[in-house]
Amino acid sequence: MTTTSSTTSTTSVSSSGGITVSGVGSGIDTASIVEALVNAQKAPKQDQITAQLSTTAALSSAVSTVSTALTTFTTAMAALNDTNSFIGLAATSSNTSVATATSSNTAAAGTYDLTVTQLATGSKVTTAAVSGGATTVMNTAATTLTIAQANGTSYSVSLAANTTLSGVRDAINTQLQSNGVTANLVTDSTGASRLVLSSTNTGANTGLSVSGIDALAVDGTVAGSSSGAGYLGNLPQDAIYSIDGLDDMKSSSNTLTGAISGVTITLAGGGTTASDGTVTPATSTITVGSSTDDMKTSVTSFVSAYNALMLAVTAQTAVTATGATDSTSTSATTTAGALTGDSGIRSLLASIQGQLTKTSTTSGSLSVLSQLGITTQEDGTLLMDSTKWDTAMTTNAGNVAGLFVGTDGLLSRLTSVITPYTETGGILATRIKAYAATTTDLNDQQTDLNTRMDALTTTLTAKYTQMDTLVAQLNATSTSVMTTLNALNTKSSS
Repeated sequence: MTTTSSTTSTTSVSSSGGITVSGVGSGIDTASIVEALVNAQKAPKQDQITAQLSTTAALSSAVSTVSTALTTFTTAMAALNDTNSFIGLAATSSNTSVATATSSNTAAAGTYDLTVTQLATGSKVTTAAVSGGATTVMNTAATTLTIAQANGTSYSVSLAANTTLSGVRDAINTQLQSNGVTANLVTDSTGASRLVLSSTNTGANTGLSVSGIDALAVDGTVAGSSSGAGYLGNLPQDAIYSIDGLDDMKSSSNTLTGAISGVTITLAGGGTTASDGTVTPATSTITVGSSTDDMKTSVTSFVSAYNALMLAVTAQTAVTATGATDSTSTSATTTAGALTGDSGIRSLLASIQGQLTKTSTTSGSLSVLSQLGITTQEDGTLLMDSTKWDTAMTTNAGNVAGLFVGTDGLLSRLTSVITPYTETGGILATRIKAYAATTTDLNDQQTDLNTRMDALTTTLTAKYTQMDTLVAQLNATSTSVMTTLNALNTKSSS
């Protein structure tokens, strides 16, 4: 009788790229056993670390989002927290062909008589005629054309060798357009061309002169002729105007920013000149008066900033349902925001919303937002009813500022509530710092767990390798004994 024994083994590739053979002696996949034992030991702690890292990251992100939204809101409130934001003044002109006007928050109500004798104008000059026309080469070597103004400002135009007249025009437009100087060509019936330069810079001292190429030289103080160079039309001039009959004033610009405090006037038309040279000034009345449009813009800005804050915060605290629900079954699932149930955020929201319904103690007939047609919706955002606003403005326009600004104004009260959360080292910053520390600790725990599991893997692998070696030795001994017995049986039979 012949007895045969057999063994099996498992071959695998290790993470280092080498080949590991397990179970050579026992036929058991010892590598899989070691892996299963290590995973069983690691899983509870690994699941805990993974879950805590995910939760901490979600909380940190949510709190950072709330902090950013609060900072944005307080910035918007700071920009509005000025009585001037709610004055509600606007400037108008009775004759927009003479002038237009706009006002800033520093303007004061009033009426002003404006007379305009002349507008500020810029310079326009021409070179002498170039008989060869636009294709005539103006320089044989690289050179610089200098264009200067009477006030001392000068511009340099670089010209390559053999630049034609049209090339000079193009170079000026390319290099000086941002400085308000442009050029064009005018060609007469004989084919001769002139280079005509214009400046958008206005005022008496802005006359243009040209030098650098003799054929293109211009003296901006000399009138141009049918063939000669010089200025076209009239010399540039300052605007001349008067307000409320005061002495004539001059301006190099048609935009007047200091004539009336807080008002910008743009002159559009000057006086008319009779045949005898007498000038009749153009007139307009500038009125700075009450306007609720700017006031409404400020209040709308507050509502928009507040709503953006509420949407950002509630997105982190809301419980949302997804899926369908019918009369026979419910397939909807709910998802909670990272800060759902967070007592600190609930307290913040309650404090903010409480300020909206708190009665203001400032003087005036306005004490709550609802008197302006501003109400709170179910989602916590504000809704502004334009019709109710317009109605409120007929009797309460002068009291809006008192509701919003001042030590007891809504903006200041909201800022006081929010500041402890957003300031350096404040409530939210402290929480974000704590989340960062927790994340660092969890990462350290992960490193420690990996180290311990690597050590356990090494220990178990050594033990199972030792067992496998012993089994291999026993198998070898068994095989030897059986071989001897088989040999004896064979000899006895013969």
